[in-house]
Amino acid sequence: MTRTRRPTMADVAARAGVSLSTVSLTYSGAGPLSAETRAKVERAAEELGYAGPAPHARALRSGRTGVVGVVIHERLQLSFRDPLMLRIMDGLVGDLGQAGLGVLLIPTPTGEPGERSLLETAAMDAAVLLRVRDHDDEPAIDIARRRGLPIVVMEGEAPAGAGRLEIDDRGATAELVRHLVDLGHTRIGTVTLPSGLDGETRVLPLAEALAQTAWTPVHRRLEAFADAGVEPCVVVEARASIAAEGIAAAHLALAAEPRPTALVCQSDLLAAGAILAARELGIQVPQQLSITGFDGIELPWITPHELTTQVQDAEAKGHALAAEVAALLRGESPEPVVMPLELRVGSTTARAPRDSQ
Repeated sequence: MTRTRRPTMADVAARAGVSLSTVSLTYSGAGPLSAETRAKVERAAEELGYAGPAPHARALRSGRTGVVGVVIHERLQLSFRDPLMLRIMDGLVGDLGQAGLGVLLIPTPTGEPGERSLLETAAMDAAVLLRVRDHDDEPAIDIARRRGLPIVVMEGEAPAGAGRLEIDDRGATAELVRHLVDLGHTRIGTVTLPSGLDGETRVLPLAEALAQTAWTPVHRRLEAFADAGVEPCVVVEARASIAAEGIAAAHLALAAEPRPTALVCQSDLLAAGAILAARELGIQVPQQLSITGFDGIELPWITPHELTTQVQDAEAKGHALAAEVAALLRGESPEPVVMPLELRVGSTTARAPRDSQ
């Protein structure tokens, strides 16, 4: 059986009556071409059934893979249960796709001896790190440095030359704590994000929670209590930022003596879990217990409550991360981006119970 020969770039050039380099420029977008010339090449390609240069050939010519690695800061099954992370990824992946870049999801490396991470072996042009620990003790940054990969860091310390996206989560958490203090609360506990990959939901002394190697947002949001002039009466680290762990964490926090009258939760999902735990214990929110969250995601299943929280635009964060990647790939040094937060006072905070004042 005779195999039909696939059309080539040279065939398109001959059909369009242009040079081979003109066809190449049409597909790479790297040079000035008139709209008329571009249309002529595209029409010839369509007539011949030419789909464009093979990806591997394009990569060899450009020295680029067309792939951006996205390092997820926790287990994938947990990250993709978080509406905030899904919206960040939607903005990031959508913009990278528009720029002709694909995405490779990479579990965060642990730095354990003998570990082989995709971040070390996979072909990519740049990497986005979704939250990191201290950059002096962050395996993902160490690997990227060794490979000479351009990187963008979300919410964490970043090395010189890297792209960086931040939120003022320390200032925003201090604002939440001061809101509770203004309502007369003195016994304020907190439920934190996980500090690592394989922890458990547990009560920690404040000093230990601050001293341990922690994800940067956890540490900053704990430091915010001192900024507001308050020491949390109980600190519970959640195993994951999901409602089920918020329930478990709130049960531990509300078993403390004396019982807190307010809980500052480091995510809306943890706060929603705390609301459900209070229902299970017969504790009224907000009359007996005020609860705050962080993120501003939609939580219709906690109706009639509307969470008091700090609202961030997750999709805009994804767009900003993609813009930082694009700048790095152009050889530029992007300026750090600080995304705004906005306090939204809902129905889950109220004046402290009289017997606690």
